[in-house]
This record gives sequence, C-alpha cells and structure tokens, in this order.
Amino acid sequence: MAYKCAVCGKAPVSGGSYSHSNMRTKRSFKPNLQKQKVMLDGKAQTAYVCTVCIKSGRAARPTK
Repeated sequence: MAYKCAVCGKAPVSGGSYSHSNMRTKRSFKPNLQKQKVMLDGKAQTAYVCTVCIKSGRAARPTK
C-alpha cells in the first residue's frame, strides 16, 4: 500500500532540511494520514485519509 490519501491523492514530497550552518540534507514531508471509514465509489470502505480531507468534509463518513 502506498502512503497516499485515498480521497485527494496527497503523498510524501521531498525537500531539504537545513542546519544552522545552512548545510542541506534530504528529508521527506509526509501527510498526516488517519485510518477511517469513508464512502468511496458509493461503498463504505476503510481507507487512509489525510486530516485536511477529514476537516473539510471531503471524506464523508458512512451513515447508519
């Protein structure tokens, strides 16, 4: 399974970590994914969803 949001497709991106002496090392920025039951393609599924989608309401929870 890829480390990716099931709703928006947000995935890790790479960048630089800078020290006090401005030396650069590679690092990755990962999205904050949470395991949650969501409606995907009209079905209730458990998927990893980023917190931005949860807060905005794009990741709709299934109704009972």
